[in-house]
Formats: sequence, C-alpha cells, structure tokens
Amino acid sequence: MFFFLTFFTVSSVFSQSIKSPSEFLGYEIGTRFTRHHKVVDYFKYVSNTLSNVKLDKYGETNEHRPLYLAYISSEENIKNIENIRKSNLSQTGIIEDKTKNKKAIIWLSYNVHGNEASSTEASMLTIYELVTNKKPWLENTVVIIDPCINPDGRDRYVNWYNQVKSTPFNSMQDAKEHREPWPSGRPNHYLFDLNRDWAWATQIESKQRIKMYNKWMPHVHVDFHEQGINSPYYFAPAAEPFHEIISDWQRSFQTQIGKNHAKYFDKEGWLYFTKESFDLLYPSYGDTYPTFMGAIGMTYEQAGHGRAGLSIHTDEGEVLTLKARAIHHMTTGLSTIEISSKNAEKLNSEFRKFFDTKKVTYKSYVLKNENDDKTNRLKKLLDTHEIEYEFANKGTVKGYNFNSQKEEKMNTSNGDLVIHTNQPKGKMVKVLFEPKAKLVDSLTYDITAWSLPYAHGFNAIASKSKISSTKNSSVKNNINNIDKSAYAYISKWNSLEDATFLGALLQQNITPRFSSKSFSINGKTYKSGSLIILRNDNKNLNFDNKLIEIANKNKREITAVSTGFVDAGLDFGSYSVKPINKQKVALLSGKGTSSLSFGEIWHFFETELKYPLTILNSDYFSSVNFSKYDVIIIPNGYYSRVLNKKTLEKLTSFVSSGGTLIAIGNALSSFADKKGFSLKKKEGEKKDTTKSNLIPFAEQERKNVANLITGAIFKSKVDVTHPLAFGYKNEYFSLKLSGSTYNYLNDGVNVAYFDKETQNVSGYAGSKAIKNIPESLLFGEEQKGSGSIIYMVDNPLFRSFWENGKLFLANAVFLLNSDKLK
Repeated sequence: MFFFLTFFTVSSVFSQSIKSPSEFLGYEIGTRFTRHHKVVDYFKYVSNTLSNVKLDKYGETNEHRPLYLAYISSEENIKNIENIRKSNLSQTGIIEDKTKNKKAIIWLSYNVHGNEASSTEASMLTIYELVTNKKPWLENTVVIIDPCINPDGRDRYVNWYNQVKSTPFNSMQDAKEHREPWPSGRPNHYLFDLNRDWAWATQIESKQRIKMYNKWMPHVHVDFHEQGINSPYYFAPAAEPFHEIISDWQRSFQTQIGKNHAKYFDKEGWLYFTKESFDLLYPSYGDTYPTFMGAIGMTYEQAGHGRAGLSIHTDEGEVLTLKARAIHHMTTGLSTIEISSKNAEKLNSEFRKFFDTKKVTYKSYVLKNENDDKTNRLKKLLDTHEIEYEFANKGTVKGYNFNSQKEEKMNTSNGDLVIHTNQPKGKMVKVLFEPKAKLVDSLTYDITAWSLPYAHGFNAIASKSKISSTKNSSVKNNINNIDKSAYAYISKWNSLEDATFLGALLQQNITPRFSSKSFSINGKTYKSGSLIILRNDNKNLNFDNKLIEIANKNKREITAVSTGFVDAGLDFGSYSVKPINKQKVALLSGKGTSSLSFGEIWHFFETELKYPLTILNSDYFSSVNFSKYDVIIIPNGYYSRVLNKKTLEKLTSFVSSGGTLIAIGNALSSFADKKGFSLKKKEGEKKDTTKSNLIPFAEQERKNVANLITGAIFKSKVDVTHPLAFGYKNEYFSLKLSGSTYNYLNDGVNVAYFDKETQNVSGYAGSKAIKNIPESLLFGEEQKGSGSIIYMVDNPLFRSFWENGKLFLANAVFLLNSDKLK
C-alpha cells in the first residue's frame, strides 16, 4: 500500500518536529473512532505548532460542538492569506481587486454524514501528510479542510459504537456493533441530512459553513462519504445527468482527477468505479452546490457506512477495516491536491470563465410581492448565498408565467422582487429559479424539481429580457401601540410568521379567536383565518401590554377596533368566530418512523413555529394515554407493527373525543382500506407480467422508472373555505415524492386535490405513475365524532425548503378542533 507505507515512513522522519495523529492521540488511526473534541485538539495542535497552518472557528452546532476550518499552505501564503482570498473573489466579480490570483484553492469537507466516520479519521492523516511530505504542493495551493461538518451526528455514532462494540471488535455482520439503532448517526441534531441542505440552508451548520464558503469560493471541492460495505470506492467523474450549466472544463477536469486517483488505486490493486449512481443535477449537495458556484465539485464514496465499525466481513469474504477506509480517503484527498497543484493556472482561468452569464436564457425573474413575510423569507435565503436582488418598477413584464406555464404578462409594483442572472452568482440563480431543469436522463439520485417560486409560493415571471429594477424598496416597521379602549385587536393570517405569533400568544395565556369567514370592519377587509383577540376573552390586567409586546417582537401589525359589530360578514360574537385554545401537541418518533420526516417536524416546531411539543417513542406509543393531547402527528414512516388494530382503535377514540390526528406521507398506508377509515388507495394499472418478463435484463432498471416519481411538482386545487387552507389561494404547487395515490374522500373533505386535468409542472414523473395522479387526494379531513383525521399525502415540510407548505401544518394544529376543551 504505497500511501500507507509512505505515511508511516514520513511519520518517523518528522516525528521530532510534529506528532502524527497516532502519536498525538495515543493510538493508531483506524484502531478506534476518534471523538470530535479529540479531532479538534489535533487540529489545534498542528496549527499552534506550525506557521503554515491556520485554524478558524466558524461556528457551533445545536449541541454546542465547535466547527473549524483549517487553512494549509506555504508559510508565505498563510501570511498573505487574506490577499489571496480577495484576489480569488475578484475573479468572480463579487469584489474588485487588481491582483491576479495564481493559487489553486481546494476545499476538503469531511463527515457530513455522521456515521460515515472514516473520513474524519482521514482528515487528520491528510493534514499531517500535507505539512510533512507534501510541502512542495503547498507553494501554489491553499488547502481548506473542514474535518467534520456534522459533529453532532458523528459523536452520536461514535458514542453508540464505543458502548456496544466487542473488545477489540467483532467482524461478523450480525454483531450488535454493526446494527446501528434509530435514528443513526447520519443526520445532525434535528435529524436533517446536511448533504441535502447546501442550497436551502435550513440548518445552523449549513448557514455557518456557507458563509465561509462564499468568502472563499474555492476552485475544487470534495465531499467525502461512505456507502454500503460491499461497494468499491467511487470517485469522479460523476454520472449523468449533469446540469446544463456545468462547463466542458468542469467535466473534463473531473476526468483528469479520476485518472490521477486511478493511478494510485491501480498500484495498490484497490477496486473503484466512476460515472455511476452519483449525478450532478440536484443543487443542494456538497458536490453540486460548489459546482454551480464555479468549482470542480465531487463526491468520493468509500465502502463502510454505519455498518462497518472497526472491521467487518463483506459478502465477498473480504475484511473491511476502518484503517483501510481512512487510507483510501487520504489517498484521494492527496491525489486531488496533487493534480490541482499541477493545474493551478488552468483552474484559475477556467474559474473566471464560469461566471460569464451571457448565454443564460432567462435574464430576470420577477416575483410578485403579495405577502411581505414570504418575500422576506426568500430575501433571507438569497442573502445567505450572497445572491443579489432588486425591486421592480411599477409597470408590466412579459415572460414565462410559473403559474400558468405559458408566456403571459404580469403587472408589477415597487415591492416585487427582481433577481437578475447578470450577476456573479447568475448561474446559481438560473439553477434555483428556472421553471424546469433540463433532464437528459431519468435515472437520478434525488428530486428533479425544486424551483424557488414554486417552493415559496410566488406568482412569478421568467423573462428573456432584463427587467428594469431599482436597488431600494421601502421597508415597513410595524410598531403597535396600546389602545385601552379597544374592543378587540385584529391580525392577518397568511404566513408562517402569523402562526408563530399565534403560538407566542397561546404560550403567554392570551386566547385569540379566528374568523372562519372573511369580514370587513372600519372599511378594511380581513380574510378567513384572521386572528381576533378580544378583550372579553383576556381579562388579565396586563392584557394590552403583553399583546403589544408580543406583536412588536414578532413584527406583526395588529389593528385595534372599538366594536365587534362588523360592516360585512359575521360579528365577533358569532359561532363562526372560534376560540383557539392552547394545543398540546404530540409527535411520534422511533423505530418505524422516518427519521428525516420526524426531524423536519421537530425542527419546524422548535425553530420556526417556536411552539412546544411532546415527543413520543414508537416502543411505548400504544400504551400512551392519548387524551392528554389535543394533536397527535404521525410522520412519514412504516408502521405495520406500531399502528396495529388495537392502537388504531385507541386513536379513533382520541379523534372522536375531539382530537386532531395528522398523518403524513406513507403513514397514510396504515389507515387506508382499513375498517373505520374512509381513506382508500387508488388502484393503478395492472402490470402485464408477460410483457414485463420479456424486457431484457439490462433495460429493466430504466424501464422501472416509468413507475416512479422522483420529486416532481404538480398543481393542485384548493378549497380555501376550509380552515386547513386558510391563508392559501385556490391553487397550490405540491412536491410529489412518490407515485402513491389515494382516492378522493367520499366521507370527508377534499381540501387540496388533483383534478382530472392535472399534469406535472416540473421534474420527472414516470409515464405509468403520472396516470394515477389525476383525480387523487393531496390533503383531506375525515371527521370522526367531534375530531378530525388530517391526511397529508405529500409532505408539506420536505427538507424544510418547501416553504409554501408549512402553513398547512400550522392550520391543522391550531385551526381545527382548537375550540374544544379536552
């Protein structure tokens, strides 16, 4: 093993000047998993010892573990590091700098999935090798190492493994140490997959990392991963489909890098593969996001994952060790730096060319500002990526209408957002906003539609001409004042921020009401769902002070009125103006539950809705006294054992007594076609097995995608008179993640549904699967007794980036059955 032998030879030569990871830690790398704080200690030691290494803390996780970046180069380059950074940024047009950058900038990211743990071990080997045996490469390169993107997930895995492993270890696949329990160490604290979060930046780790990434804009970025225990090593070039904005240079240099890796792997006889499985389309990966920012973005995959432990027997009879896994990752990391150093000048010149956006079809995207909260949310995301935006002038624009999928005109006003592609990050703008990503291959690794106007719920136009715009827009400052004579205060209801405000009121024991119909008072019209906070419901002496304080803190404009007698609609004492009581919410977790779906809901309540919930585990769910709760949420998952006949009967009793049960995604299959529930699966076309069996084996995988929907957008109809849909328009664009479909509810309310004319708006939908979408349910309510079951076929919180779905869940929690005291 060439690199392995080189490493240990170098270790003895340089041990007097700097300790190797094994010498520092007191054990050989690969014989233990290193906990995160010890990894940090080693990187601190190296940076404190050597003048050509700089270490910066760039953030902290939810569990308060530090996040660090190490900068490794020559001593002279480290002294000049800030000028190098600025010189490189000037190549993108982000800043102006007259110096010409000649350094190759390589960023290596390790351990984004916590239980793919060999890469963090490799990060320590890599930095040691760089500062000892590979110093010549550092003369014209700056290497940035993030030793662990996901410390919370890594320590979850490492701590579990250390607790259960045999001494020294057991290589049998059946051993407990190879059977990681739910939820695994893969995700972060909130159980999000950080490798799907680069573009959406919903997680604290992503936000902090992207801020640093955009300060540097590297030329090469590697994301180190692990896959199944029987897989050979995977490295570049990537598989099709490639997004169309990827340049010929980005493609060709991936091949050069792959060939350089192959040189070392061939010498050692290590197995590897390229050009399969891992494509470059979905923009939120650790390889695609950098690629769409001009870098050579790559994923490297080593066999192992959470199953491998320190050592495991593969199905082929080989013994896969942590030591070997770390060496393989060190090898590709060093090989990447080597080939980049040799091509530093070319990397810089091609990097500059990437930022030319003249050939991008759409020059401007115009998003109608019908809701300041939604606009502010999108602006915040754009600010995170340092994407520039401006504001429309009053007038008319023409282009592709996202809502109708036709060329149409749209009237603009001064508050409408305009995002031009003629800017440094214009190609990323194209990727994030384009109505439909060009798809050259239906076999993809992830969703195929994500356009931000659909995800955020905007009426938008994509224009082939640059739209006139200005940089400034008026900003509203909602400052409310106390009115002791007010009969009531009124607040709108059409955004998640309104729901957060409501949650804050309830937690301060202020009882609001909501109007189930629109009304007018004092010449102003309020839509269904509007909050009405009556003095009569809140007789506490500090009512006004508390209300105004909460409203101002949440930046909500509330209007004081002196009467409950409305100009049009129903008066405030009407039965249709219902009180909202403090809801006790329970959320199912544990085995059977999709950890990602659970995490999305958990994160939603704690960080966005800021409303408490009780997490229940599937191990004891059937024994819980459900009457303690008002709302129970069942995330996406597989519940054949958890939701058995007895538990379903208990849940039925809970609903009949006034509770709200919310089932999401595949959780619906536990209720469909069961006695006592109106939900019915929609039958698809029967397979012609004779014909299917005649398909050549080599073509069967591609043929099977006809039955799949891989993250495609469909337009649904919405019954806006139902509380579940308050705050929405009569159409909603939903991200469909599978071909599972259900009939309209015969005994219930079809709140959002796909009509017989439904077609996919964007993304891949198989020719067979798509036939089953028309005349199927999206969101529905089945009433039982005095309560409700809410069926959500598609996940309204998917990866927390599908912003326009979030209010549906808030409505289900707060506006259904909330007037009932249990």
